[in-house]
Amino acid sequence: MWGTRRGASGVEMDMTEMIQPTGSGVGAFVNGIDLADSLSDNMVGELRNALGEHGVLFFRDQNISPEAHMTFAEKFAPINVNRFIAHVDGYPKITQVLKEPGQKKNIGGGWHTDHTYDTEPAMGSILLARETPKHGGDTMYASTCRAYETLSDSFRKTLDGLKATHSSRHVFGPQARYVQKGEDTAGRLGNNEAATQDSVHPLVITHPISGKKSIYVNPGFTTGIEGWNDAEAEPFLKILYDHIAKPEHTYRFQWAPGSIAFWDNRATWHYAVNDYHGERRLMHRITIEGEALAA
Repeated sequence: MWGTRRGASGVEMDMTEMIQPTGSGVGAFVNGIDLADSLSDNMVGELRNALGEHGVLFFRDQNISPEAHMTFAEKFAPINVNRFIAHVDGYPKITQVLKEPGQKKNIGGGWHTDHTYDTEPAMGSILLARETPKHGGDTMYASTCRAYETLSDSFRKTLDGLKATHSSRHVFGPQARYVQKGEDTAGRLGNNEAATQDSVHPLVITHPISGKKSIYVNPGFTTGIEGWNDAEAEPFLKILYDHIAKPEHTYRFQWAPGSIAFWDNRATWHYAVNDYHGERRLMHRITIEGEALAA
């Protein structure tokens, strides 16, 4: 899969040495690349393949400008401007994921994958750490592809042909919990009237890059199974949720300023751990467009 590629400095780099799997259930570290440099089309292609294979790519010491952040993202797909989360001042294409010392709630504090409520869900997100707490603030990732592989053959057959429903309304709309309960994410989240998105996707998709099968439901945005009532769908989905979140399918990433996680929403879940009360955590996130998904 991997060949030898010439970096921006002109030095030949062995991609097998640059891509190092975490050794856990999901993800790989990418070494020897400065994302502030111009990446060749071949390098972008190798990174795209690695993203499909591993689900999430981790980079260290990438103290890049907002402009470089956007340039890197646009190598893969057009940028999706988030409807509901505040943007970085002067950069509407960059979402600001912030928790101040006096705030209790964080953004993304539960297992989910982004934009499943869209008819063409986002391909992925590129999250850059700007300020991190002294301790805590990790993000957990889970592989929905690996989770599918570890199901029994009989259970996989049960999933064939099923479709799941997804919505943005209960998370971001006027009836969202944070609005009704006055939680302190108000101001960081908003534009409630725009939360009108509903979609239906195969419960198991074929990943557009890797060709692997992936379980495409999540506790954040999935609302049910098409043609099933709630009493049938809820316990069935819980079985899938519990299975995907098993430790052997997951990896916990520790942030530092300049760290980047580039995840594929079609192959992973993520969970921002909220264990750093009294400290500031500032992240810049760019989400990139995807495509319609198929079984």
